[in-house]
Amino acid sequence: MVDKELLKILVCPQSRQPLSQASREILSQINSAVLAGTLTNKKGVAVNEPLLEGLVTQDGSVVYPVLEDIPVMLIDESISLGDLP
Repeated sequence: MVDKELLKILVCPQSRQPLSQASREILSQINSAVLAGTLTNKKGVAVNEPLLEGLVTQDGSVVYPVLEDIPVMLIDESISLGDLP
């Protein structure tokens, strides 16, 4: 889990929106798309591993993966929620 103090200062590198923990519902949608083999990140690379944790932008449009408690704050690695079925 991302440290609460770190989460207070993290923002989306593209939009500068605040971030919050992705809900179980959002993670479930992402992981369903991963299992179906239909999910890609913003760079267009297939996402093959289910997410246990992620950070979502305030408007709910983008998720940044958290891997081993480390937020991956790279725009190319982010997942657009508008692309989910």
